Amino acid sequence: MTDTTTDVAAQATAKAPLVPYLQIDGAVRAAHFYERAFAATIAALHPVDDKGRTMHIHLYLNGGSLMLSDFYPEHGHAPKAPAGFTLTLLVDDADAWFDRAVAAGASAVTPVQEMFWGDRFGSVRDPFGIEWAFNQAKGG
Repeated sequence: MTDTTTDVAAQATAKAPLVPYLQIDGAVRAAHFYERAFAATIAALHPVDDKGRTMHIHLYLNGGSLMLSDFYPEHGHAPKAPAGFTLTLLVDDADAWFDRAVAAGASAVTPVQEMFWGDRFGSVRDPFGIEWAFNQAKGG
């Protein structure tokens, strides 16, 4: 029989690559918001269709990739509200990231503070309903 319990370190090192792919109502607007709020850069953007939608945007954000598209209900991708997840950015200055996001139009969810695990942490919700967290490692 296999033992299903494993002792692990309280904090593990984050590994990449994991590329979130978000479907958002207004993907081009979201990409431009992420440029202002998170210093993202647009690496690729497919042209918009006659309804103003794009099938693919690739952003570089905080050393990683984030991909976006609009909803396409006629192809089985109906609009739905984001739920049950948070995109966490590992950053050197959680306060600065939080403040820039709020200044760009994000809503504060959890003010940046020292957490029980020792890191500085805060979170915001962007105008598209996505929750973002900023985690600054202790001593960082």
